[in-house]
Amino acid sequence: MPSYDDWNKFDEDEDEELQDTSYFDRKHDVILFAIDCSQSMLALRGDPNYENTKTSRLLTALDAAVQIQKRKVVVGPYDSVGIMLYNTTRRNESGPGSEIKKGTYVYQPLSVINAPKILDLNQLIDEARDNPDLLSEDYPSTDKHIPVGDLFTSCNWVLRDGAPKSATKRVFLITDDDDPFAGLHNPRLITSARTTLIDLLQAGVSVEPFFISADYEPFNQHKFWTSILVSDSSGDDDADFLPAEISISRIDDLLEQMRFHEVPKRALFNIPFELATGLVIGIKGYNLITEQKKGSYRYFVDLGDKMEVVESRTTHVDEEREAEVNKSDVLFGMTLGATAEDEDIQEHGFGTRSVRAGRRVFYTTEEVRSLRTLDLEPGIKLLGFKDRSELVFEDNVRHSLFIFPDEDTYAGSRRTFRALLSSMVKKGKIGLVRALTRRNASPSFCALLPQEEGESEGWAEPSGFHLITLPFADDIRAAPIEEGFRAGKELIDAAKSFISKLALRNSSYPPDSYPNPALAFHYAQLEATAFREEFDPASFGDHTLPKNDTIRKKAGPLIKEWMKLLNDDKSADAVIVQSGSKRKPDVSVSEAEVRSRYETDSLMQLRVDQMKDFLKSRSLALSGKKVELAERISEWLDEHP
Repeated sequence: MPSYDDWNKFDEDEDEELQDTSYFDRKHDVILFAIDCSQSMLALRGDPNYENTKTSRLLTALDAAVQIQKRKVVVGPYDSVGIMLYNTTRRNESGPGSEIKKGTYVYQPLSVINAPKILDLNQLIDEARDNPDLLSEDYPSTDKHIPVGDLFTSCNWVLRDGAPKSATKRVFLITDDDDPFAGLHNPRLITSARTTLIDLLQAGVSVEPFFISADYEPFNQHKFWTSILVSDSSGDDDADFLPAEISISRIDDLLEQMRFHEVPKRALFNIPFELATGLVIGIKGYNLITEQKKGSYRYFVDLGDKMEVVESRTTHVDEEREAEVNKSDVLFGMTLGATAEDEDIQEHGFGTRSVRAGRRVFYTTEEVRSLRTLDLEPGIKLLGFKDRSELVFEDNVRHSLFIFPDEDTYAGSRRTFRALLSSMVKKGKIGLVRALTRRNASPSFCALLPQEEGESEGWAEPSGFHLITLPFADDIRAAPIEEGFRAGKELIDAAKSFISKLALRNSSYPPDSYPNPALAFHYAQLEATAFREEFDPASFGDHTLPKNDTIRKKAGPLIKEWMKLLNDDKSADAVIVQSGSKRKPDVSVSEAEVRSRYETDSLMQLRVDQMKDFLKSRSLALSGKKVELAERISEWLDEHP
């Protein structure tokens, strides 16, 4: 009999996270780099990272492909990556890519991430840095730009032959030509390109462009590409889905842009949204924030000549018979009470049964599921509306989810969704809904907070609803109120003076610039192991560590002045006794008294707690015996006469 803790995982393998199971099955990511090989991409220019070295935009793009694949080794080892060059006269004579359109060349066929192929590409990049003309000699550009329709057709064929059907397939398009057919206003080229792109989208492939701007002129996507690249969401009235500006000129900028597209966006759930009786639309839910963790490890078995992954499974065994029990025969119950024998259970014939008093109560899997879900199917039901002021900050007890309309499930979902959102924003209302996002979850009451499309601090915010789980009464606890001393105006002004000096530029915090040091260190070790490289822990840089030299240079004198004012403030030495304590408020010794005892060699007459309070107020260590604490205080007094 499983314990009560096991009730939450009684049928994990049967748990249907999403109604759309095909979307849930897309566990692997497939990326095909489509890199332009035109003359402008092959043109040599100074390398900003290496002195006296020439580089090209094609080399920058290949370097970005290497960095993405190295990253995938540790965060997505089962993902696939391929590289296709276009606008080049080189052809695949045989093997993968031999049947694709003229002017395209498959340099790296689609395959699961592996170290040898990455090392080969890395070797090509090193050779190209030593011989800047290598890329133009091996991959010469064509006389004219190939039709974009042929490019998308070749991408479709490569992905069709090399990508799993259930994978998330994407094309990273990299080019610096904002008008490939300058002077040729041929609508047939645009129509052909849009038609083949729609074929790509219908095959489950999305195209994500990365445009490289020229040194003297930004990339103007409106010359050609906005008329070609359309949204992959059917029914979207906003056909222009490209950001206002996408311009990349250096490898660091290109990688920074690709980090946002490194992991494909996957919906947590795809469920119906019932607005009223008979009025239902489709929605998808996304998690806007989550904790990044180390990848899960696997067990392997050594077969001598190779290592095989161990396939684990859970079985239930009857302790008395020592025999395996079918999962369908497992019941759930609590450990209190005597064991219920078969004759103690009385069937009533209408779906219920009773157990005699003093005997344990057992539940079947279906009964546990019914108790948890209240026999509800996954979905969201609108219950009503409230004023925006009814939603307070304390209601955010969990991370909210973001829901967006799904036109593929119910036609007209997008338009109905937008009408509801705009009406709620106009009237200043929030929605109150009952939500069940997956089959084995418990229903909850949630608030729908509308968000209009806009831009905040450089970030584009899409239009949609934040699904905020509302707390129950026993989920909210009153915060303990403790008495404290307020700093004076002089002390506050002194703190403002150095805080303003240390404020971030543009008043924004870019999280991608400060990776988790523990994860970064872990990934660096895995990457070195995968590529058989030596890992030097001393070379690892933690970007989260404060730059003490810069802080001292910018605000050192101001911080010292603030510390001086703080030490002179008598309220800083006061200790507030917690409520309920029988002891009277104990005011710790001041610096003048400690210094007086130090000068008269009577420092040891202070109590240990008084010494620790003094050391703590000076940000000094509190460990050690009384003699060590006295020595530490003496050293501080000597340094601060």
